[in-house]
Amino acid sequence: MTQWDKSRMPSRHVTVGPERAPHRSYYYAMGMTDEDIASPLVGVATCWNEAAPCNTALSRQAQSTKRGVKEAGAAPREFTTITVTDGIAMGHQGMKSSLVSRDVIADSVELTMRGHCYDALVGIAGCDKSLPGLMMAMVRLNVPSVFMYGGSIMPGTFEGKDVTVVDVFEAVGQFAAGTISEERLCQLERHACPGEGACGGQFTANTMACISEVIGLALPNSAGAPAPDLDRDHFAYLSGKAVVELIRKNLRPRDIVTLKSLENAAIIVGATGGSTNAGLHLPALANEAGIRFTLQDVAEIMRRTPHIADLKPGGRYVAYDVFKIGGVPVIIKALLEGGLLNGDCMTVTGKTLAENHREVIVPKDQDVVRPVSDPISPIGGVVDLKGNLAPEGAIVKIAGLEKLRFEGTALCFDSEEDAFAAVDARAYKPGDVIVIRYEGPKGGPGMREMLSTTSAIYGQGMGDKVALITDGRFSGATRGFCIGHVGPEAAIGGPIALLRNGDRIIIDAEKGTIDMMLNEAEIEARRAAWVPRKTDYNSGVLWKYAQTVGPAYLGAVTHPGASAETHTYADI
Repeated sequence: MTQWDKSRMPSRHVTVGPERAPHRSYYYAMGMTDEDIASPLVGVATCWNEAAPCNTALSRQAQSTKRGVKEAGAAPREFTTITVTDGIAMGHQGMKSSLVSRDVIADSVELTMRGHCYDALVGIAGCDKSLPGLMMAMVRLNVPSVFMYGGSIMPGTFEGKDVTVVDVFEAVGQFAAGTISEERLCQLERHACPGEGACGGQFTANTMACISEVIGLALPNSAGAPAPDLDRDHFAYLSGKAVVELIRKNLRPRDIVTLKSLENAAIIVGATGGSTNAGLHLPALANEAGIRFTLQDVAEIMRRTPHIADLKPGGRYVAYDVFKIGGVPVIIKALLEGGLLNGDCMTVTGKTLAENHREVIVPKDQDVVRPVSDPISPIGGVVDLKGNLAPEGAIVKIAGLEKLRFEGTALCFDSEEDAFAAVDARAYKPGDVIVIRYEGPKGGPGMREMLSTTSAIYGQGMGDKVALITDGRFSGATRGFCIGHVGPEAAIGGPIALLRNGDRIIIDAEKGTIDMMLNEAEIEARRAAWVPRKTDYNSGVLWKYAQTVGPAYLGAVTHPGASAETHTYADI
């Protein structure tokens, strides 16, 4: 039996001394032994639910994690938190809950850990916002922590081809355009998602899963196996053992999440053509560590990073194909060999990133991941834009785009519903720049994703003929000339609120510019005439979120972060 010194552990407040007898009585009621109570209490948090297949495997994986914690000499305490699954929330008012859920997840994990004085944390997440939400909680609490991705879904098969849920979203546009029948659409929707796991392309979930490994919060190769694969249960077990070793070493998340490791995270997003949502989540994660790391910082790194992984939505392959050639470590090793990553960053193994990947070999007989010397593109898959339309910046995914410049005329909508109705009715034309505003963090509230609208445009064969600009977000699955995170947002009078139908707009992703062709006098006249738009969300969590949320370029965070701390939970 390990003799643990609890004098500096949070759990001493609920387990040590005669005055804690009432607390210990609860633990005995749950079958815990004296040895369990005398050991560290490890929170095992999952986002298990039955909302979508992204999360249904997480409870199973948590049991393996608990076994690892127990065998390593600590006491696992399982709990769950919410998720809002974007595939279900997409395309209607429910999407306002999505980004908000990231911060609710972080807050709820913080409250659970604080309330019960747990000493360490293993977090297992499956869907888009739950990955950054759990990682944010780890860095905020700064107790020894290990993150694990719940795993991606296997590709579906339809008419002899691999398909994903994005094919279904785009098929909605094809049906509206009359190019496929309703029967074919119905058959596709039955085959696109064959079982458990998160969306399979390099969308937000897999982008954040790659980040979890390269930033050092997850065990090497733990992000790779699909959700149904028993390898995932093995990595859950190893994650449970690893967190106990971190307690022994007192190695904490803020020893791991540093400016250098955040830069590594931005590099892997650029290299894989990852989700533009990383431009929100990395600044938010940095905020928890007291580090200023903005959308512009992320995008500048992504721009100068060669695009080397040929992944959907801009490329050909999905996460399962990466797993088959060796997983995320292959991408990391290719970037290390190319001299792009900070290899001396510490990780949850107690070793550096370079040490973890010393024996990894990048296979030669594959074209999923290419060497840095022979990239798909010399610049990364995501770039930042700035100009008089977006003084605080905006972001665009260029992976898969043939043209990096678009000049057209504004077609303005004050909600996604209005924009989707116009697209569905084909009430737009080539050369239009579709503007969807009042969908920012405050204005939404909640900064919705626009996958239904962008997919419908693509499905109608118009993906390369129009551009779309929003102060909201895009799904990691979005493709086409789509610019999101425009700031300042319309709700606070940003320039996007001043646009009118027919205004000329020039977007140049190569130069990194986004401008409306208006003189300063006209802009000022419109600003003087602008009136704030009211929202229907005047109570409840969305109202509360709108009161506290900051700008997109700083991560749309809802609290000051570690820079304002006078103490950390881990040191209570």
